[in-house]
Amino acid sequence: MKTAFEKVMIIAAAALLTSGCATVRAHKGAVLDEQSVNSIQAGVDNKASVEKVLGRPSFVGQFNANDWYYVSRDTSQLVFRNPQVKRQLTLIVRFDPAGNVSTVDWSGRELALNLDPASRRTPTLGRKRGFFEEFFGNIGTVGSVSTRQ
Repeated sequence: MKTAFEKVMIIAAAALLTSGCATVRAHKGAVLDEQSVNSIQAGVDNKASVEKVLGRPSFVGQFNANDWYYVSRDTSQLVFRNPQVKRQLTLIVRFDPAGNVSTVDWSGRELALNLDPASRRTPTLGRKRGFFEEFFGNIGTVGSVSTRQ
């Protein structure tokens, strides 16, 4: 017969073990409130008023500093796995040269590109070379004197 203390310890240990299998949900990036975003109007607002309502942008356009991007992402992660993106929204606010809002656009995950930076191969255009071509291909070219000037 188990004592009350042993029963409590077993229940606590079971709860602790099962809590490791829980999914962790996280929000990253800008908090985009629908009411705040809808209050931004083209031709009425400027950079200062947008910054006051939404805060600083997640990033500014690389080629055009008048493009502001607000990125919002919801992820979930199971134990030691990589986080999975459940929802991603990107708000794009474009300004004219005078600093007034010209357009406000939304984008989702459909324009996001999934990159695999840990890939073992770099894709190249052109002909694939075999093992022997790679191995013996430079024989005679290393150390030779170029005749072009």
